[in-house]
Amino acid sequence: MEEEKNKKSFEENLAELEQIVKKLENGSVPLEEAIGMFTEGMRLANLCGEDLNSATEKVNKILSESGELQDFQTPTE
Repeated sequence: MEEEKNKKSFEENLAELEQIVKKLENGSVPLEEAIGMFTEGMRLANLCGEDLNSATEKVNKILSESGELQDFQTPTE
């Protein structure tokens, strides 16, 4: 439960990832620090990807009349 309270939002993770990318693109970060930043950037990218996949799954569902989530299906012609 402690982990959920400390979980950052998608937007927070993305902003942190963008800061890391800017610093690495600058090229003035020492090698050891750059490796650590790259590792953290990959972790954040994975978290953002998981959040996007989860959001995509939710968007692809709709509420049926019974209140259950079902796959969205377009009407056939």
